[in-house]
Amino acid sequence: MNAKKTDKLATWILYGIAGIIVTILTALILYILVRGLPHVSWHFLTGKSSSYQAGGGIGIQLYNSFFLLVITLIISIPLSLGAGIYLAEYARKGRVTNFVRSCIEILSSLPSVVVGLFGYLIFVVQFEYGFSIISGALALTVFNLPQMTRNIEDSLRTVHHTQREAGLALGLSRWETVVHVVLPEALPGIITGVVLASGRIFGEAAALIYTAGQSAPALDWSNWNIFSVTSPISIFRQAESLAVHIWKVNSEGTIPDAVAVSAGSAAVLLIFILIFNFSARTLGNKLHAKLTSAKK
Repeated sequence: MNAKKTDKLATWILYGIAGIIVTILTALILYILVRGLPHVSWHFLTGKSSSYQAGGGIGIQLYNSFFLLVITLIISIPLSLGAGIYLAEYARKGRVTNFVRSCIEILSSLPSVVVGLFGYLIFVVQFEYGFSIISGALALTVFNLPQMTRNIEDSLRTVHHTQREAGLALGLSRWETVVHVVLPEALPGIITGVVLASGRIFGEAAALIYTAGQSAPALDWSNWNIFSVTSPISIFRQAESLAVHIWKVNSEGTIPDAVAVSAGSAAVLLIFILIFNFSARTLGNKLHAKLTSAKK
């Protein structure tokens, strides 16, 4: 009886802790949405921002955030996937491998401000990219690559060794086994890692202040020259993201409706992160079912 009571008590304590976490998260989300949604409109989502007058929008900043996210993922995913596959499938145990993993863990704990200053000194100044999307994307790659690599490695290691043995027994090479057997099985975990990294990219501000810049020049949608500062597809132009815009509005205080703009921007940022997370999880489950012939 004592053991049953102890077990029941521990179960209720764990339920209580989980409930507290869910309550805090729900309260935070509701607080941001309740304060921000009344200020969100179609004009707010598509209009240009204003520096000194009320009634500005976040259209350019919202586009810049998505553009930065896409460019960063294009750079980060192949690098982290290759590194994760090597560490999980090919690297032998030893001092070198342990040293690499230690470096990855140290890099993953670096503050974003430090990464931003590093990006400023290397990409902005040394490589002479200036304040641009490519500088911001490279800095965010440095910031997110360690976490994505470690997540992919862990996802690959969760695949049972019998899956690899079955592939090799069927005559597949080691690389073919990784591509056709291990990767599809680990895909949901990999997608989750990409989602977590994408949330950090989409909501990052400190690293982008020193690399992507704090200016959002007007975009000319008829100009498709990638080297033009007004082209929407140019990676060499300044690009104030939505998170940087929220920081800038609250720090400068030159906009009369700064509180409304920051609240609406925070609500939009939160909504898009939630949509992206749920969509990515759904996509990951569908890809897993398709590639492994698993039942839904």
